Amino acid sequence: MLQGHNPVFQALLGTFFTWGMTAAGAALVFVFSSGQRRILDGSLGFAAGVMLAASYWSLLAPAVEMATSSGGFGAFAFFPVAVGFTLGAAFVFLADLLMPHLGAAEDPQTALALNFDTALMKKSDPTGPTLLLPESELSIRIGSTGLLPEGLAVGVGFGAVEKTASATFESARNLAIGIGIQNFPEGLAVSLPLRGAGFSTWRAFWFGQLSGMVEPLAGVFGAFAVVLAEPLLPYALAFAAGAMVYVVMDDIIPEAQISGNGKLASWASILGFVVMMSLDVGLG
Repeated sequence: MLQGHNPVFQALLGTFFTWGMTAAGAALVFVFSSGQRRILDGSLGFAAGVMLAASYWSLLAPAVEMATSSGGFGAFAFFPVAVGFTLGAAFVFLADLLMPHLGAAEDPQTALALNFDTALMKKSDPTGPTLLLPESELSIRIGSTGLLPEGLAVGVGFGAVEKTASATFESARNLAIGIGIQNFPEGLAVSLPLRGAGFSTWRAFWFGQLSGMVEPLAGVFGAFAVVLAEPLLPYALAFAAGAMVYVVMDDIIPEAQISGNGKLASWASILGFVVMMSLDVGLG
């Protein structure tokens, strides 16, 4: 992330950083055992807090400011933000519904990066791994449909630089750093259950880092979209925010609550929110 360069190049650098942080988190599978569920739930809670804070300070606030300052909406300046936010949530919802029907789940190796199906896990390793965790712990779905909105958010953030007073290089950089921070535990959240399912440590790490590979593609697409169609900026920023908030509410928070570590996950969420808020406000 180098100031003064093309926003699409900035988005590419930013999302390579977030992908790298996903890989670093997945590498923790070499350190932690698969049975340490408290670590996983705390990590998910922290990621949820970071995503919620980033959704407001780095995406929704600039979107509202752009819609207000454009002068075309008047008292209805909330409209493009509300529309974009709703469409973002609907996008992730529909992606979750359609993924199993697009042929991706026919290949066990591809399916692991999209949806941790227990039956596939039992047979995906030719050496016949045993299932070490209960099925409920293999239901995390923060692979491509979860990380794509985060890559899109980084791309839109860099594409929006200097379009309003709050859309600065610093805010886009902080968004990338914040998403990178929360991708760190998300990488672990992918690799740790795979290790518990009987995968080798290296294979669990590989699929963990693979879950972040979609972010550079989404980031470049987001930056291109807002650079070429500036009037879409309020919608695009709100779209990315809606997608991230939906992932938090539908996937991450429920998953962190099902194993009896709800209080830990909740306080980790508060910590993640404070960290991202401080990063965005204090360093912006």
